[in-house]
Amino acid sequence: MEAYINTYCGSIENNTYNSSVTIAVNIKTKPLWHHDNGLQFTTTGYGSKIPTQYMVRFNDKWRRVYCCIFSNIGTLYIGKRSENLIIRIYN
Repeated sequence: MEAYINTYCGSIENNTYNSSVTIAVNIKTKPLWHHDNGLQFTTTGYGSKIPTQYMVRFNDKWRRVYCCIFSNIGTLYIGKRSENLIIRIYN
């Protein structure tokens, strides 16, 4: 399994990005209690900060990957959504 972090710099309000960087990071699976028990984090399965079973190593720290999902597709990220640290995971 491979994971990459896409970072964007610039103005989010104006949809103008000055630069972007893609960084390969280490990834591991570390399920939480609701993953082990076959449960969802929320009743509907939707939310802005749903914890996944994945963790990535970024800036010498293991950080939990979260998912923002309100429809058929979600966005994986670490930290705050405003930090623009978007994760891409490939099998």
